Amino acid sequence: MWTLIARAAVLLITLPVHEYAHAYTAVKLGDPTPENQKRLTLNPFAHLDIFGSMMLLILGFGWAKPVMVDARNFKHPRRDMAITAVAGPLANVLMAFILLIVYKIIFFTIGINSVQMDAVLQVLGFMVRINLTLAVFNLLPIPPLDGSKVLGLFLPDRIYAYFVRYERIVMIVIFILLWFGFLSKPITFLSGKMLDVLLFITRPIDMLLG
Repeated sequence: MWTLIARAAVLLITLPVHEYAHAYTAVKLGDPTPENQKRLTLNPFAHLDIFGSMMLLILGFGWAKPVMVDARNFKHPRRDMAITAVAGPLANVLMAFILLIVYKIIFFTIGINSVQMDAVLQVLGFMVRINLTLAVFNLLPIPPLDGSKVLGLFLPDRIYAYFVRYERIVMIVIFILLWFGFLSKPITFLSGKMLDVLLFITRPIDMLLG
């Protein structure tokens, strides 16, 4: 039950924040497309994909509608596209950091003194992990994931165009790999290392309250 509640929280908070970060960054860099398409909002219903939402609630991984960006509106298309792309995963890392702080404050000040408080901490912990998992997954340098836009900064135009051309096929392959668990270990390892960094950064809370 609590896992389902945590997944619903991810659906209504985490995914919209990720997409909003893309939209906000693109608009700030000169592309009005996200604002024109009413994606410059934290309203989850502006971002959610029906099938992706069902996948998240049932299987634990899913997706939102991607924010459309027109790179022709950027002063530096390749660079600004990469910055826009990386904004989403960075928003997830920032959210994980904030949620971890909340988790530690509750744990050290209130503790697990009831079933309800245990559930709150479980949901917070799950959201920390899923935010980091989403950040790592989206930073993979595989089209059409956000990391491929960063990779595009370093690839020749011809090779980058080849990547973009077959991104839908690549995405299908990615979901097959996810389905059969082939990407689970590397993603779990990298997100675990990222969590270790956040735990280290928030150690002053342990020392102050613990």
